[in-house]
Amino acid sequence: MQTVQNLALKNQPKILVIGDLMIDEYLWGNCERISPEAPVQIVDIKKETTVLGGAGNVISNLIALGSNVEVLSVIGDDEVGLLVKAMLTKQGAKASLVEQKGRKTSRKTRLMASHSQVVRYDKESKNNISVQSVKSLYEKFQEKINSYDIVLLSDYNKGVLTSELLEKVITYANKKGKKVLVDPKGSDFTKYKGAYLLTPNKKEAEFASSIKIENETDLKDALTKLKNEVSLAVSVITLSENGIAILEDDKVNVKPTVAREVYDVTGAGDTVLASLGFALSLGCDISTSVEFANLAAGVVVGKIGSATASLDEIEEYQASLHKSSIELHIKSFEQIEKISTRLKKQNKKVVFTNGCFDILHKGHVSYLNTAKSFGDVLILGLNSDASVKRLKGENRPINTQDDRAYILSALECVDYVVIFDEDTPYELIKLVQPDILVKGADYEGKEVVGSDIAKQTKLVTFVDGKSTTKTIEKIQKVN
Repeated sequence: MQTVQNLALKNQPKILVIGDLMIDEYLWGNCERISPEAPVQIVDIKKETTVLGGAGNVISNLIALGSNVEVLSVIGDDEVGLLVKAMLTKQGAKASLVEQKGRKTSRKTRLMASHSQVVRYDKESKNNISVQSVKSLYEKFQEKINSYDIVLLSDYNKGVLTSELLEKVITYANKKGKKVLVDPKGSDFTKYKGAYLLTPNKKEAEFASSIKIENETDLKDALTKLKNEVSLAVSVITLSENGIAILEDDKVNVKPTVAREVYDVTGAGDTVLASLGFALSLGCDISTSVEFANLAAGVVVGKIGSATASLDEIEEYQASLHKSSIELHIKSFEQIEKISTRLKKQNKKVVFTNGCFDILHKGHVSYLNTAKSFGDVLILGLNSDASVKRLKGENRPINTQDDRAYILSALECVDYVVIFDEDTPYELIKLVQPDILVKGADYEGKEVVGSDIAKQTKLVTFVDGKSTTKTIEKIQKVN
């Protein structure tokens, strides 16, 4: 995750998606009685939501991660097709779409009662797109491919990704040195021959390989068979809550995940495809990319309906599993502003404090632990080296800003550390807009910088006899 996060700060992946576009419609309601006309539930509809589905959900996931995305697909000349176009535009995705007369653009409608899906009904065309549509789509692909880092194929078996189109696209992409990742469908995966990797789940892999996966030997056999038959560079199988299995050096390596409560697996496969493509397009290796995809999937299964996972959400989820890297808690001004906005939307109580924290001691840790107790998230503004010199003199700090930030970030009570270069953290506090501002009790009767911004200011008493100055004096006496 560290590699993905760091690279994503510097680069915006350019990803081309080809596949079946559709609309996912949700009717939300409550069920409190049974119909007198038939033994069925009566659902009182309270809300309706509409999102992009199929390849559209892959696109939504990519945009949530920060990708530059374009989609190639075929839609009908109908009302649903117009809605798909409008929603793609609203999301900020580029679209090169072929309209095929008489074709029904897919719409899946789900009736939801008390967070559970009661029934789904579909309106769509599932036959293969026309020969002319294949020709037009492939021509568009040839025009676009050089502008993108990677190609994702989202196959929902609705007729866009025909065998003819797949062969042409994969062959041409390989010729151009572009990886092709596929979320497959059906029993014959040879139509994806030459792809970099496929992302079948266990059931799909069993169906395609004709191998019942009941143990690690079966899993290896299925991975090996798929790799050989489809000429894959990498063979993987997703195992739901058990993670993702990869065939590496003729050995099965299962990258585990720790799933939080699962509400809905709708679209989880789209998230895996999108997050793998995102990480690989940044130059990450397959192992790092799979770990990232595991985390992204862990986020979306905790939501209802086709969902997405942002980098912030993935990082927060990773931290909740106690697997996050220390460096991930060190943020820039731009990052902390986005995080603070997200935290407010989640109704989290944000606490802010600041200081030099040159030589960390018990007094510091006790102070920070108390500060965290006032809210849900503690953001710490850390004086830069230049700032400390202006405040404490040329001989300070003893420890560099990077060392201080790293150590502070390792504390369980500190959620984020932001280094600031000014004499005061006022500009940083303006970005964070904290609920509670915390300073030491020595500020009693003094003006606390940022108190005009925070909703509340609290003063915390330091531990007696503990200070960086006294620690330095003690070291000097020893020497």
